[in-house]
Amino acid sequence: MRNFIRFMTVIVLLTTASMVWAQKPIAYPSKGQDAQQQTTDDAQCLGWSKQQTGIDPAAIAAAPAPSTGPQGERVRGALRGAAGGAVIGEIVDDDAGKGAGVGAAAGVLAGGARARRNHAAQAQQAQASKSQALATYYEAYGACMQGRGYSVK
Repeated sequence: MRNFIRFMTVIVLLTTASMVWAQKPIAYPSKGQDAQQQTTDDAQCLGWSKQQTGIDPAAIAAAPAPSTGPQGERVRGALRGAAGGAVIGEIVDDDAGKGAGVGAAAGVLAGGARARRNHAAQAQQAQASKSQALATYYEAYGACMQGRGYSVK
């Protein structure tokens, strides 16, 4: 259980760190552009970035999280455990039914752990995909703003 908590903490930290890299860059008017011109350029570059990359940051932010419903890991674990337990129970106690029950219970637990790992990996993959898309979008935005005479960081 402790390893699972540590694993989830690492995932949250990595997800948060990757989101920092996908933030909108700062554009400083290096050729004397006034605030109104900067607002116009900003809006036009955001639109241009969306058109060029096909990425809409609002749609990415509103995208639902990956499904966390059951994927059958517990059932498969129970079946494997029951099969293995039946064999062991038959050999040790001459009681395959008892061994199958114990094996099924252990298999359900193992399947649950597998399910949690799978869900965590899916969430991490979805977040990485979102971060990469936003980074691509804001890279295009930065190129547009630089083309219009802004210093971009």
